[in-house]
Amino acid sequence: MEHDAAHTAAWLRLALTPGLGGPALRRLLAEFGLPAQVLAAPTGALAAVVGERLAAQIRAGEPPGLDAALAWANEPGNSIVTLADPTYPPRLLEIPDPPPLLYVRGRAELLARDSVAVVGSRNASAQGMANAASFARALSDAGFTVVSGLALGIDAAAHRGALEGVGSTVAVLGTGIDVVYPPRNAPLFDEIAARGAIVTEFAHATPPLAANFPRRNRLISGLARGVLVVEAALASGSLITARTAADQGREVFALPGSIHSPLAKGCHALIKQGAKLVESAQDVLDELGGSAPRAVPARVAGDGEHELLRHLGHDPCNVDTLCGRSGLTADRVSAMLLELELAGKVERLPGGRFQRVA
Repeated sequence: MEHDAAHTAAWLRLALTPGLGGPALRRLLAEFGLPAQVLAAPTGALAAVVGERLAAQIRAGEPPGLDAALAWANEPGNSIVTLADPTYPPRLLEIPDPPPLLYVRGRAELLARDSVAVVGSRNASAQGMANAASFARALSDAGFTVVSGLALGIDAAAHRGALEGVGSTVAVLGTGIDVVYPPRNAPLFDEIAARGAIVTEFAHATPPLAANFPRRNRLISGLARGVLVVEAALASGSLITARTAADQGREVFALPGSIHSPLAKGCHALIKQGAKLVESAQDVLDELGGSAPRAVPARVAGDGEHELLRHLGHDPCNVDTLCGRSGLTADRVSAMLLELELAGKVERLPGGRFQRVA
C-alpha cells in the first residue's frame, strides 16, 4: 500500500527513535492511534505511556537514519510495510512481538502467502544442502513460498532450491536492508531481491549483531505455517527457530540423519521433543495440505557403482571398510569413489572417510 511521504516519515520517526522498541511503540499506537497522532500528543501524555526519557527522545526531532530510509523507500522495488497496512503479513499479527514496520525489497506480496521455513546448519554437509534444495524445490513447486535466513549452508541451499521451483522465496535478515550478510551470499541476495523478497525489521546500516539473529528467527517462523529443520547440531541457532515456531503454534518438522553425525543431533533432539519426522517433502505437505510434483529420476549409476553405494550404506566409512565389504581391491574402490564423487553421489569427509550424498 502506497502512502504519502508524511505518513511514511511519521512511522519511521517513531521506529527509528533511539531506545523505543516494538512493545513501547505499540503501546503508544494503542493509546493515541497512528504515528502522526502520537507525534502530536503532549510530552506529558507520552511520558505517561513510555516514561520521560523516551518521551524526550520522541520530542528530540528527526532521528538518525530518517532521510536515508525515506530515500530508500522511494527507490523502485522497495517498500515499507507498517502495522496499519492491509498488506502487513497476517501471520506476523499472530506472534507476541510483531515488528511495527518492515523494510521489504522485492515482491512484498510474498509475505502474505502460504509459506514454509527451511533452516539448518551453516556448516552443512553436501547431503544436507542437497536435501534442503530438494525439499525447497518441491515445496516451491507445490505452491509454497520458502522462508529462510540467507545464511551459508542450509539457508542458502533452501533459497536456491525454492528459486528453481514455480514458487519463490523470502530471505529474512538480521541486519539492515542495505547490509548483505554474509558477504559471500551477495549474488544470492541480488537474485532473491529480483525474483523473491528480502525483508528486515532493522534500520539501515544495522550490522550483523549476535543479539539480532534470535529476533530475526522469530520472523522466519512467524511468517511460515511450519518450520523444517534439515541439519542442526545441538547448539545450532536453528533449534531456537524451531522452539520459537512451537511457541507460535507453528508445525515443526525435522529430517533424521546418521546417529554418528553431529549435524543430526539437533534434529533428533527435536524429534524426541515432538517434531514430526519427515523423509520427503510430501510428508510436510501432508500436514500442511498440498502435493509434491513427481521427482525427475537422477542419472543411473553403473552396476559397479550401484554395488559400491550399497556397501557404503548411509553412514561414513573408509576405503578399507569398503574393501572388506565389497571384496574389491583398494585401487578399484578408490577409483570408483572418485567417479562417484565427481558425479555428486558421495562426498569426501575428513579422516579419509566417504559418505553417500544421494
